[in-house]
Amino acid sequence: MMRARGLLLMVFLFGSLASGQARAQSTTSREIADREKELATLRNEIEAFERKLKESEKRERSTLERLDNLERQVSLIRRLIKELREQELQITSDIGDAKLSISELEAQLESLKSHYARYVRSVYKYGRVYDLELLFSSRSINQLHIRIEYLKRFSEQRAKDLHRILRNKSDLEEQNERLQDNLDRERRLLAEKTSQEASLKQKAALRQKTLADIRADQRKLQQELGRRRQYEQEIERIIAKLVEEERIRKEREAAARERAGLAAEPTPVPGVEPGSVSSFAVQKGRLRWPVSSGTIASRFGNQVHPVLKTVTENTGIDIRVRLGSDVVAVADGEVSILTFIPGFGNVVILNHYSGFRTLYAHLSEFSVVEAQKVKAGETIGKSGESVQGQILHFEIWKEREKQNPELWLARLR
Repeated sequence: MMRARGLLLMVFLFGSLASGQARAQSTTSREIADREKELATLRNEIEAFERKLKESEKRERSTLERLDNLERQVSLIRRLIKELREQELQITSDIGDAKLSISELEAQLESLKSHYARYVRSVYKYGRVYDLELLFSSRSINQLHIRIEYLKRFSEQRAKDLHRILRNKSDLEEQNERLQDNLDRERRLLAEKTSQEASLKQKAALRQKTLADIRADQRKLQQELGRRRQYEQEIERIIAKLVEEERIRKEREAAARERAGLAAEPTPVPGVEPGSVSSFAVQKGRLRWPVSSGTIASRFGNQVHPVLKTVTENTGIDIRVRLGSDVVAVADGEVSILTFIPGFGNVVILNHYSGFRTLYAHLSEFSVVEAQKVKAGETIGKSGESVQGQILHFEIWKEREKQNPELWLARLR
């Protein structure tokens, strides 16, 4: 009966191998192709702004153009480096999983070989006598049939399991080869990442020099302020477009409901979006701040420029904050737009429903994508630097009307 138990152990061994194979996972060809496409797009955009940088040096107002191109290029390089790091971690993890699965499978196959060796030695020593003894020792015809069927099924199952194990082992070896190819690719990406990090350092230093040049030259400062006022109007156009798109969407939804003979939606309560978890309007004076710490560098409304002594209108507030600080959503909402606006840098606009929107400008990088739902306190990006210094520009809009953020944000303690 010892041999019978050994045979049963082999059956169990074959069955257990299948579960171990499920651990092996790898990045699919489609995922790799998608990532390569995204990286290629980023590389092309970076090269495009490099050409613009060279062209701007030949034209008037080249300093301001160079600043815009540098800001956009730095932002793209940061995104590229982030993508390269994520790919490196993913592929390294995949390779580790595959190697572990192959190692376990080889250990189990080695155990299987040992069982076969003992089986062959037994057959060589005793021949097929044992199987006959097992059949002739049956106490009844029914038991004899059961044992015959058992030996038959065991033989068939052993062949099937062995075929499956060898096939799966071959698959895992092929997977490991693919992952090794990915590792070679990732090593090339690592070399590119190192190069891009050096480029980022160089571009950041050039950007700092350009900012210093503008701050030290009153004529350039005046140009920058004029350009900022020009692009404030661009922000107004963007907000107006978002408001109009939302109005059209709601009208179409109402018309569709009417055609379908459905009951009209209840009349909305001012400041409350039907179905929203929280209301923006009722949080007036209690909204969380977009950064965890900082001081107001420029308030809402007309402000006197500290250097030029000219009066300019601030459409929001500028918060002086340490470079690279987390910038968070002040309330639940949805990402409407990620864009770049000269004079405001990288910009995020969130829709908080019921006509309310918030704008976050001068970001060094984004942490969200368009149409993404965000919760209050969720990080949407990192703070950056402008001609005015290390600041975050923050605005609140009700439909097309600018709001004073200080009336909405919780009082600082």
